[in-house]
Amino acid sequence: MRCSPASANDLWQRSPVNGRTLQILIALVLSALWALTLGYGHWRGDVQFLDRAEAVLTDLRLIARGERPAPDQVTIVAIDDDTVAKQGGYPLPRAGLAALVGAIDRLAPRAVAVDLLLLDHSSDQGDAALALALAKRPTVIAAAAVFPEATQLMDAGEHGPLARLPRAEKFLLPLQAFADHAAIGFVNLSTDRSGTPRGVPMLFRTRDKVELSLPLRAAALATGSEPVIEADSLTLAGRRIRTDIDHVLPLGFYGRRGAVRTVSAASVLDQSVAGEAVRNRIVVIGATVTGGGDFFPTPFDPVMPGVEIIATAISQLMTGDGLLRDRSTRAADAALALVLTLSLVGLLSWRRSAVGLLSIGAVLLIWAAANFAAFSHGIWLSAALPIAAAAPPAILFGAVQLWLNRRQAQYFAMKSELLQQFQAPVLRKWLTRNPEFLLEPVHQDAAIVFIDLSGFTSLSETLGMDAVLGMLKEFHILVDRAVVARGGVVTSFQGDGAMILFGLPQSTSDDARNAARCCVDLCNQAERWIETLPASIASRTGFKIGAHFGPIVASRLGGGSYQHITATGDSVNVASRLMEVAAMQGAALALSDDLLRRAGPDCALRESGVLTGPSETRIRGRAAALSVWFWRSDSTKRDD
Repeated sequence: MRCSPASANDLWQRSPVNGRTLQILIALVLSALWALTLGYGHWRGDVQFLDRAEAVLTDLRLIARGERPAPDQVTIVAIDDDTVAKQGGYPLPRAGLAALVGAIDRLAPRAVAVDLLLLDHSSDQGDAALALALAKRPTVIAAAAVFPEATQLMDAGEHGPLARLPRAEKFLLPLQAFADHAAIGFVNLSTDRSGTPRGVPMLFRTRDKVELSLPLRAAALATGSEPVIEADSLTLAGRRIRTDIDHVLPLGFYGRRGAVRTVSAASVLDQSVAGEAVRNRIVVIGATVTGGGDFFPTPFDPVMPGVEIIATAISQLMTGDGLLRDRSTRAADAALALVLTLSLVGLLSWRRSAVGLLSIGAVLLIWAAANFAAFSHGIWLSAALPIAAAAPPAILFGAVQLWLNRRQAQYFAMKSELLQQFQAPVLRKWLTRNPEFLLEPVHQDAAIVFIDLSGFTSLSETLGMDAVLGMLKEFHILVDRAVVARGGVVTSFQGDGAMILFGLPQSTSDDARNAARCCVDLCNQAERWIETLPASIASRTGFKIGAHFGPIVASRLGGGSYQHITATGDSVNVASRLMEVAAMQGAALALSDDLLRRAGPDCALRESGVLTGPSETRIRGRAAALSVWFWRSDSTKRDD
């Protein structure tokens, strides 16, 4: 079956998938593809350009959530300025560090974590004393992993829970004398571009082995169990700990430095510290000394000691009160990004633009509130991903719609301006405010004026078409200006004539007076215009005007595709016939006594020319005679 071009076009016009609908469908499909691409990359951890924005938004949410007390399971023993002053310098001598570990051991902690890199030899006596002290209590000492690049490449050929684990180039390990008496844990942190720690990697590997982080090793010693490694989580002492990509534990800071219980190493050494501050707790030994260099910026504190970040990770491993961010939350991020993107684009396409904009604001507010509520309950949903997914398509689609709407508005403005030329200005404004005006005929009184050029038919036979059209255009402009100036309405131009009403769209008490004055204006201006024509044309050109006042029927005439406003009735016929009477009497204007009486003595007819009458005159097509007045200006031509 073949369709003609016309029928194919009809099918297109009738199809629901056309024009604006097709634009919306294309926008939704492209927006969905963009959101899904970003969401998949985020789920895999490959969308790094969002990290900076996510970091800022995370800090804002942390600050808005506020500081909170840390669980009382971890105590920091800080090698602070007071300790260094009493010990004679930093780093502490191995004998002094051994004494500190021994003093802590006497207070019976659950486990000890030493956040100090013990890489170099000291005196044999000091190293031996420290090794002996480390062996008395379950202890983990610090090591560090060195990576070849800032961004680690994964081995695509591997599978299993450790397939994506970053591979360290080498490990900085403590002296073997210390490693023989204590476990080893790695203290590397995962920081963003501003240097703020966002997580703690739980696992590290070289080519031949996998090592645990210091926080995980300390928690394992405290619970007396080895962690079980799974694809996206760890199990410790029967409790599952969900981790982010690469087995990173997300960090949720408790507050400013000191949020985790902190005591000075000096108070431990001089035995002035309260025993309950250490007893049955995990103790983390680390440096907070000024100039020590182990400080990081956080949302709550620009100089947070590294040891407190390690202590925070240990506490959250033990209690599970940190931030939850894993594959499932990343999948939820991707789904929310898709839903938000489609919602915003869909609402932007809504024709009810004001309601659509309010709905967009409501959707964004609901999303922001839900995101913050989840964050406040420890669920780290991305804030940057939904914004990055939704904003570009929404802005682009909105810009395209504005551009298309502007073009459409310009098109309709042009059409409106063009169409407005086919209706009187006063009627245009009235119809705009009252679309149902004259849908039903209206009976009322009005003043009716007809004007017509005389001699124009013979001129049309001898003049060229361009000359005839030029004359008509000048004549119509003249009539239009005179009528509008007096508040009348030209209902139609009929070739070389025009029909004029005073009383539409609303009748007033001045309609007759305005009509009479308009007749005088038309006579004077028509005479001057004729005088400007070439003599051969002016001698053969004249005009006649008929005016009457009486009842009319105002209505819209026409079919469904076109309508025009006009007036009908006997009064209209009388005004038209009065032009013939004026021509027969050699007058420029013939007007009925009804119009003159309504116009009143100050209608300018008597002052501006010669007014004669009334004369009882027979009107063609009318049985009864009509009282008619005739008006001539001093320079009126008499065309017999």
